Amino acid sequence: MNKLISRKWCIGCHDDFYNVSGNSVGGICWCRDIAKIIWRKEVHIDQRPPWTQKAKRLPSCYHRQRYVYVKPNQER
Repeated sequence: MNKLISRKWCIGCHDDFYNVSGNSVGGICWCRDIAKIIWRKEVHIDQRPPWTQKAKRLPSCYHRQRYVYVKPNQER
């Protein structure tokens, strides 16, 4: 088992509610022990290319509704 990433990286993720104690998985999202912090570009599903926004450091499992995540240098 890897070291858990800090919960601060999970803020805004669709699955962050699993990190709250009192839920069915005991207060820890199951992805936190396998997640790695990587550079990803967050693209809204309604955004047309080219995607010129800067990449962000996010967990490899991070996701939000109505967004996709692409490689940092990807523009289309």
